Amino acid sequence: MTPAAASLTEQLAQRLQRPVDDAARQRAALLLVDWLGCALAALRYPLARQLRGIVQAQPAGAVVALGTGRRSVADALLLNGALGNVLEMDDVHRGAILHPGPVVIPVALAVAQVEGADAHALLDAVVRGYEATIRVGRALGRGHYRYWHPTSTAGAFGAAAAAASVLRLPADAVADALGNAGSRTGGLWQMRHEPVPTKSLHNAEAARSGWLAAQLALAGVRGPRRILEGEQGLFAATALDAMPDKVVAEEADWLIHSTSLKPWPACRHAHPAIDAMLDALEGLALADIAQIQHVQVRTYAEALRFCDRAQPQTELDAKFSLQHALASILAYGRPQLAHYTDESCSDEDVAHWRERVHLAEDTACSERFPAHYGATVVLHLADGRQLEAARTDACGDPECPMSADEVIAKALALAQWGGVSAGLAQPLFGQVRALSDGGSLDALNTILARVS
Repeated sequence: MTPAAASLTEQLAQRLQRPVDDAARQRAALLLVDWLGCALAALRYPLARQLRGIVQAQPAGAVVALGTGRRSVADALLLNGALGNVLEMDDVHRGAILHPGPVVIPVALAVAQVEGADAHALLDAVVRGYEATIRVGRALGRGHYRYWHPTSTAGAFGAAAAAASVLRLPADAVADALGNAGSRTGGLWQMRHEPVPTKSLHNAEAARSGWLAAQLALAGVRGPRRILEGEQGLFAATALDAMPDKVVAEEADWLIHSTSLKPWPACRHAHPAIDAMLDALEGLALADIAQIQHVQVRTYAEALRFCDRAQPQTELDAKFSLQHALASILAYGRPQLAHYTDESCSDEDVAHWRERVHLAEDTACSERFPAHYGATVVLHLADGRQLEAARTDACGDPECPMSADEVIAKALALAQWGGVSAGLAQPLFGQVRALSDGGSLDALNTILARVS
């Protein structure tokens, strides 16, 4: 009898077994800095207060729930898994159209704390979690993205892979974990049309289900091996244009290196236009800005689908409004967190400029998406001048990366926004950066527990 061909999850599990190199660990440490900055900034928001109230009512445990003390893995992940996405400044993978960090990193950190793992075990788990998330995410295709939240869908696979890495599960058990995580995954985009924080809860649930799937695999519980390609599997149910080969395609390096970072506090779909706007304004005198009659933005269809909001009413609306993103630059200058608040939405100067921002699809940009997120901005001045700037890729993409110093500066600013003092944030981020050189995870955990 001819043996059955290995399933996609079995092949993926085998790929995740290979050793992690120093360069990938260094990248993981930098992304951990970025996630932690985003999570700390979120502590000032209502969702954080609501979740902390739930988590604080639970018994103590071994995992640091940010600003809350030590709780069980499941309870800590409810909080930590949600926080990283609240500000929409979390990392992103363009081809997979998702955010690996907010799901993968909290799981890797939690399991490492419970197991007493060392720094390299933590970073290796992050690398493997990103790998699984990105490989599944990019295979789902754009049809899935139309209705489903890929960070949640693919993130559960990454969470399972990260937990399995710390637990040192063999490939056979990893495949079981991936199968069970995939069987319960997903998240619908309907919350995009309503002012609710459900998107962040998707991430928390993906983190918790992936962790549980790894624990079940450790206990010997089997999972569906063909959860991706099976006749009633994930692709058949939610991704009719899926590209299964992308799950196991050969790559020159770990895919964590292809992740982008966000310098601006807005949806990533707005970033190419923000960068193009800054380029177009470079060298323009302040008096000339007042002469701008209107701003024309041409970008890809998905950016318009998610970020065409001419009259944002809330901070969340503002983060998903191309009109607000560019208007706030004209009103305030270089983008800052304070430019995306409920108050900024009602600012008369910003409202004046929002009315002058006109959006249109650029079919060439749409064709390049999701490999590249691009935009063109044209400023039309009263004297007849037209100033144009275009971006094929955004700041923070692998083609134009943020430096380590820029990532740390971003994280420090985010921590301050969340109420964490520089005296605590600086040694905290320094300890994270030291992990790739064998720094102490115990020392990091001690500082994390001091966040209030």
